[in-house]
Amino acid sequence: MAAPPSTATPLLKDELDIVIPTIRNLDFLEMWRPFFQPYHLIIVQDGDPSKTIKVPDGFDYELYNRNDINKILGPKASCISFKDSACRCFGYMVSKKKYIFTIDDDCFVAKDPSGKQINALEQHIKNLLSPSTPFFFNTLYDPFSEGADFVRGYPFSLREGVPTAVSHGLWLNIPDYDAPTQLVKPLERNTRFVDAVMTIPKGTLFPMCGMNLAFDRDLIGPAMYFGLMGDGQPIGRYDDMWAGWCVKVTCDHLGLGVKTGLPYIWHSKASNPFVNLKKEYNGIFWQEEIIPFFQSVSLPKDCTTVQKCYIELAKLVKEKLGKIDPYFAKLADAMVTWIEAWDDLNPAGGSAQRANGIA
Repeated sequence: MAAPPSTATPLLKDELDIVIPTIRNLDFLEMWRPFFQPYHLIIVQDGDPSKTIKVPDGFDYELYNRNDINKILGPKASCISFKDSACRCFGYMVSKKKYIFTIDDDCFVAKDPSGKQINALEQHIKNLLSPSTPFFFNTLYDPFSEGADFVRGYPFSLREGVPTAVSHGLWLNIPDYDAPTQLVKPLERNTRFVDAVMTIPKGTLFPMCGMNLAFDRDLIGPAMYFGLMGDGQPIGRYDDMWAGWCVKVTCDHLGLGVKTGLPYIWHSKASNPFVNLKKEYNGIFWQEEIIPFFQSVSLPKDCTTVQKCYIELAKLVKEKLGKIDPYFAKLADAMVTWIEAWDDLNPAGGSAQRANGIA
């Protein structure tokens, strides 16, 4: 008798890590158990390292707190944010898998319009394993999705597409708004389920959200640095957006794709808009200069790897954005330190041979 579908080997079971930043017990994993249990988890504990984080039984995981980060990276640990979810990028660095999916601990399983639970991880994998089309927009959205194709007039020379580096998912219920928008729309909820995935065109930036995100670590991992945020820094809640701007410029330069749309998760909890405003205050002003900077960036032809692109970006950040505030010179130095730490833990050609995680 044929095995039931539920016993089939999950997609990329041995090639993907799930990275979760947290300060609390991970009870939310119970809801995700049918989808996450076959995979390896990397939990990055923020805040007090003496606090014990409880993980439900049955999950394969490794957990790192600040003491572990300091021990593993030594002086280079200064590039990892403290008291901010930006610490999640440490999990990207220590993973030895090809793919990463990262999610926040207040994100639950969403349902599609028919009431069926959405396997967000499965959809991210589909997005990553199919090509992107950044050089010419397809009006039927992702031509590689089931039931879609390239529309009339789409150049045949571009239909092969390019490798997909990033899959950016969305959220039902609590929208990912900035503090001023939260304050004027405190009761607004996102109830619209749009059944679409699209490639973000080359040359177009986007506000990347880190709460429902997957990427090909081999293709773009070294650029997925969530910056210096949180404790001791003059800015917060721009960690994922900073990474997104750096990633998109790098992907455009290297000919890689970024997709956005499906899958949805259910964002359960609205953060305090007054606390958020204190964190975002500088960023709201600075972004009006940061975004034009990234829109104007042109990387040299000899930047042929993600690391080379990122080091060049760090140089430009210090040169151009350092005039806005001394923070950006500090951030640029941290970007260089991040690449050095990444290369220390991920020697060229070594990722496939090294065992995953810690004993």
